[in-house]
Amino acid sequence: MSKLNHEEDPVLRLSRVDTSSLPADGGENYNRLIFSKSPYLLQHAENPIDWHVWSDAAFARARAEDKPVFLSIGYSTCHWCHVMAHESFEDRQVAGILNRHFIPIKVDREERPDLDNIYMMTCQMLTGSGGWPTTLLLTPDKKPFFAATYISKTGRMGMVGLIDLLNKVAELWHSDRSGLLETGEKVFHALKQVEQTGAEAETLSAEVFKQAYGQYLESFDRVHAGFGEAPKFPAPHNISLLLRLAQSLRKEKAGVMALQTLQRMRLGGIFDQIGFGLHRYSVDQRWLVPHFEKMLYDQALAMLAYVEAFQTSGDDFFRQCALEIADYVRRDLTDAQGGFYCGEDADTEGAEGTFYVWTPEQVMKVLGEELGTVVCHSFDITPQGNFEGRSIPHLELDLAELADRADVSMDKLSAALAEGRRRLFEARLQRIRPHRDDKVLTGWNGLTIAALAQAGAVLEVEELLQAAGRAADFVLEQLRDAQGRLLRRYRQGEAAIPAFLEDYAFLVWGLMELYMAGFEDRYLQAAVDLTAGMEELFSDGQGGFFDTGKDVEEVLTRGRSLQDVAIPSGISVVALDLLRLGRMTGDAEMEARGEQLLRTHFSQVRQYPSGYAQFLIALDYALGPKSEIVIAWDGVHFPHDLLREVRSRFLPRTLVLLHQSDQPPPAPVAALVTGKQPVGGKPAAYLCREQSCREPVTDPQELARMLDEEAKEYHSA
Repeated sequence: MSKLNHEEDPVLRLSRVDTSSLPADGGENYNRLIFSKSPYLLQHAENPIDWHVWSDAAFARARAEDKPVFLSIGYSTCHWCHVMAHESFEDRQVAGILNRHFIPIKVDREERPDLDNIYMMTCQMLTGSGGWPTTLLLTPDKKPFFAATYISKTGRMGMVGLIDLLNKVAELWHSDRSGLLETGEKVFHALKQVEQTGAEAETLSAEVFKQAYGQYLESFDRVHAGFGEAPKFPAPHNISLLLRLAQSLRKEKAGVMALQTLQRMRLGGIFDQIGFGLHRYSVDQRWLVPHFEKMLYDQALAMLAYVEAFQTSGDDFFRQCALEIADYVRRDLTDAQGGFYCGEDADTEGAEGTFYVWTPEQVMKVLGEELGTVVCHSFDITPQGNFEGRSIPHLELDLAELADRADVSMDKLSAALAEGRRRLFEARLQRIRPHRDDKVLTGWNGLTIAALAQAGAVLEVEELLQAAGRAADFVLEQLRDAQGRLLRRYRQGEAAIPAFLEDYAFLVWGLMELYMAGFEDRYLQAAVDLTAGMEELFSDGQGGFFDTGKDVEEVLTRGRSLQDVAIPSGISVVALDLLRLGRMTGDAEMEARGEQLLRTHFSQVRQYPSGYAQFLIALDYALGPKSEIVIAWDGVHFPHDLLREVRSRFLPRTLVLLHQSDQPPPAPVAALVTGKQPVGGKPAAYLCREQSCREPVTDPQELARMLDEEAKEYHSA
């Protein structure tokens, strides 16, 4: 692995780029990327390579000069992107070849998920794997004929180096171009075929849940938890599905797999024990050594899973985990205006993980001998270390086991570790911080709004609900154009790039959770309005959805992302949005469109259901039984106790609405709440299913009994 020193690290150099002093042409030391708002593209603004942004002009130049396109896709917090940048993109020999024989284009995958999805699929087709940086060679009409991930400057271990590759392709472009063009055509047709929805819509069936459960059970790591071998990814949407399968299938092992995985993640090195938050993934099977970057979407999805685990188990361990992740997001990833940043890098001082690792000497210097010994023993910080001579703090045992082994009370040990962690955190602030990607993405903010809203409501932490509301207001005000169309990215006062399906889907999800957490009607109305726009822009007219809007120029295909990756499938979230919003607003046609979307893709999902966790979450809701709880109150006696009873339970098929009886009902939910009144001057809860409601109850214990009966019907459905 190549090492980047302090002066040469492109991330650290970024802080010296000041566009305000540049001449109009960008200046001789910068390429045209200097005019971008993307932190990733700005990291390459001083490369000697004549980089273009993705644009019509770049491809027009490729056609005019009869050159292939060199496409490099990455993101600003990507470790191996930095390595390739240092080895190759800062190298004048590589730059000379690229500038002479190719049209080089840089793409930030986080800004352009459409391009990333298309060309990542290409990479997987041609190589059997994918990752970032993604390296592709295209014809001037955007058709790919070569794909790879990281490529070293010169060949290693039998793998071709970048210089040899570029020289060979430049030669073939003039001597044997037909072979390259033929490959490009084959890939193009394969991409178009993938975009087709395929088989006829099928009848939905619960049998697929048993298939998924069997696949999870087969791949579950019974020693370390999680699924499969190294590397291990959090993939919290799998956990959320397993918690639902534990209920609907009455499979206790599904819940055990989910809870054990969440526990081991929190105790492992993949969780930042000092500053909180999840790292990107674990490179080993034990959850010990992470890839140290932190991504916003991982925090949001994990927070949701930990909240649901708390509802399922009642164990305060999971409550605390959710709160810790929320603390990290609010402290380190929040913009002054309320939006949430994309994430933080893995690298500092030219190496990965430097900010996060410790030696016993460093700990003792901060904490002293007595407390330092307790902290080092608990977090396994040893002289030999577990990562390049230093230690990643982690917990081999949970707190109860550590206290028992040390023969001290849990309270005493917990207080000592909390104090040690606090002081180490303060000391760590003096280190060089990882680069933070400070752009705000609509979709990822939608996920985080959903997580914070749900956490704020269930855990009864008002500050989390307020943070979700501020973010929603920011996105709704700053990330829409004059016509109300969502935009993808905001940075330094500029909103740009037409939003994609996932942006609409995730934001609608967040707004619905925000409404059910704080019951502000404007968020529900915004969800309804955005859903109408989403269907207009992305629907294919046949029950399916494209990733890219019809108002945006198609790049090879409009894309359909059904399988979950690091984030859930946008199509699957759309299905759940339509189902829940249709049910909440009494719009049966909208609900039917959600079911049709599931039927459209059901045959594909049945082939390997555990790869489509978010789809199965939507399917679980669709198959029901579904219910709604309307709590009516008089505007004076707020129904805290009734809401607490509902929110303390894991009720994934239940929607919660609040109706203030002395106010006219908001239009979107009028059909559900009209006529529901407090009883005897007390707030009353109405449990409804299929347009039929039970007698209202005012006593939380009566509501508890009613919900217990509902749970039994859930199991028997």
